[in-house]
Parts: sequence; C-alpha cells; structure tokens
Amino acid sequence: MSLKPQYVLSLLMVLCLSACAGPALAPADRTLSTRALLDAEPLTGKTEVAALRDVEVLEMDQNMLAFLDEHVNRKHGREQKLHELLYAIITEGSFVLEYDEITRTAQETFDARRGNCLSFTNLFVAMAREVGINVSYQEIEIPPNWSLHGDIYVISRHVNVIVNLGAGETKQVDFNIADFEASHDRQQISDKRALAHYYTNVGAEHLQGNDLLEALRYFRKAIATDDDFAPAWSNLGALYSHAGHYDYAEAAYLQALTVNPRELVAMSNLGQLYEYLGEVSLADRYNKKSNRHRMRNPYYRYHLAYKAFLAQNYESAIEHLEYSVKKRNREDAFYFLMGLSHLQNGDEAEARQWLEKAIEIADEKGLNRSYHNKLERLYGAR
Repeated sequence: MSLKPQYVLSLLMVLCLSACAGPALAPADRTLSTRALLDAEPLTGKTEVAALRDVEVLEMDQNMLAFLDEHVNRKHGREQKLHELLYAIITEGSFVLEYDEITRTAQETFDARRGNCLSFTNLFVAMAREVGINVSYQEIEIPPNWSLHGDIYVISRHVNVIVNLGAGETKQVDFNIADFEASHDRQQISDKRALAHYYTNVGAEHLQGNDLLEALRYFRKAIATDDDFAPAWSNLGALYSHAGHYDYAEAAYLQALTVNPRELVAMSNLGQLYEYLGEVSLADRYNKKSNRHRMRNPYYRYHLAYKAFLAQNYESAIEHLEYSVKKRNREDAFYFLMGLSHLQNGDEAEARQWLEKAIEIADEKGLNRSYHNKLERLYGAR
C-alpha cells in the first residue's frame, strides 16, 4: 500500500490577502443574512444555480461486494472480520491504494484505488458496515498543517475510523500511519457531519480550480446537510474573498464563528480581511484571538518546538515543550523531544531524565517506540 504521510479531511481555504495591493476599502456590511450568503447574488447575478443532488458516498457496486465475498468471511466474529478486511485492503497485495488530493466516494475510491484520507475512510466504512462491523467516523485534532495552492492557503485536518467490537472494546483504523498519535483529542461524528466534510472538500477542490459556481454548489450542499459545520461557512467566506466580495466574505466568516466560536480558520481569515480593509483594531483583535487559540493547543506547541529544534533554537523548543507537557503529561513524544533539546543544549543530566521518562511512558502504553535503541545511539555518538 503506497501512501503519502499527510491526508486531507477538510480543505479550509485562507485567501492570501498579504499579496494584494490597493487602497483600503469601505467597512464591510455586517447586516447580511445567512439566506443572502447562500443566495450568493454577487456570484450568480439573477441566474439560478441548480442545487446539487445527494451523493451516496457509501454506496457499493457488485465489484465491491465480490471483493468482500472473496476476502472476508461474514460468519466470523467482528474482530476476525476486521483483520480480514484490513489484510485484504492493506497487506494482501492485490489491492493497492495510492494517495492523491482528490476526495472520492467509497465506490470511486475502490475503482480508482486513489484518494485522500476521507476517500479511504469512506471506502473502509462502507466495506466494514457491509460485513457487519460496527464503525463510525472520527475527527482527530492534529496540529495545523498548512500548504499553498496558487493564491490560496490550505489547512489540513484529519479523520479516521473507530471500530466498536462490543463489550466496551474499540479499535481505531487510521490510514495516516506515518503521523497518527493515539492520544490526540478526537471526537466521534455522525454520518451527516462526515457527509458535510465530503461536500466541503469537493467544493474546496473546485475553488482551487477557480470553478467558483461549482464550488458554491458544494458549499451550499454542505451547509444544507449540516448548517452547524463551521468549515463549510469558512470556505464559503474564502470563496467570496477569492471573488472580491469582501462584505459577503466577512459575513460568512462571522457565521462560522457563530456556529463554532473556536473556528480558527475563520478567525485567521477575518484578521487578514480586516488588515486589507484597513480596519486595524478589528484585524488586531482577530489575529490575537486566533493566535491565542493556537498557542493553547499542546500539539501545536509541540509542532512549534519541533520546528525550533530543527532550526537549532533549543531554548525555544524547551519553552514550547514545557507548556505541552503541562497540558498533556502522558505524551512520550513530548518528553523525547524535550530530552533531545536539553541534550543538544548541553545539559546531559537533564536530557537523560526526560528521555528516560519518554521510555517509561511509551513502555506503559505498549507503543514500542524503540527509544532504548535511539537513546543508546545518541549517547554512543556523544
């Protein structure tokens, strides 16, 4: 199975306004209703844009059913069927999945053998349920992962599958095998929310391709599916920003924050938008607010610590990790990076304490991180 290490769940668009030049515009109209946002008259004019039909993301065809019949014995227990299904998809060799940045339904993913993490998750959920395995979608809180697509920044989120084996036993199936931490905060979500993610993803892909009306159709469908899904409102705002309708963009971002006051993308986008509009106090307010939320996330601080470590700024790395450990004191990776930072900063005694704590936690959690061998190599090298 060939997979790249990052998987996109929800593409949350951030217009790169810092690249724009021009005079400050008039303050945006803050009286726009959600109905006006969805009618999207600045984008459509008086032309009616046809509503998107429902997409059956978990629908299966005869080829998928035949694959399951060949590889999974439906008479077996849940855990045995889970192993058989995973072996068939990942290990057996006849079914090779490759990562790309396109969101697909279960059937499309099966046919193409390609997709992003939501595509693979759709495929697995459909197949698992077909053979009687109780599975649900699950959102995972990971540090923000930014990338640039043209003049649009993209932030990646992550989703995996939680498997209920009965008697209180659960397992997780995660296609991001290179970067998943079992202790990251997570939340089981409904199929409705997962479907909203699908529509939002596809809409974002159309926005990246500058197909604005098709992007609008998908964002509308995401909101119609789950109007409390803040990323859909954030992406709708990014669509309006991309088209230059800043009053509508502002209203969409504010609506995203109405349904989820912690929606970081909306906060960040508002800060950039207000900077462009010349509203300095509002820009400062939202920029500080988004930064405060990020800095409270121990995994984001670990991300900053890792970047500081690579830049050989070990004191900064230690400062970030002190916060991370205070908030999440059972993360072996935090302790290990802290140990490395102290070691590179010249404090070998302090480093040894942190590294040994990393080993202790990893051993207790049964994670088999091979810290023992790494530690021996590190001290041997020194």
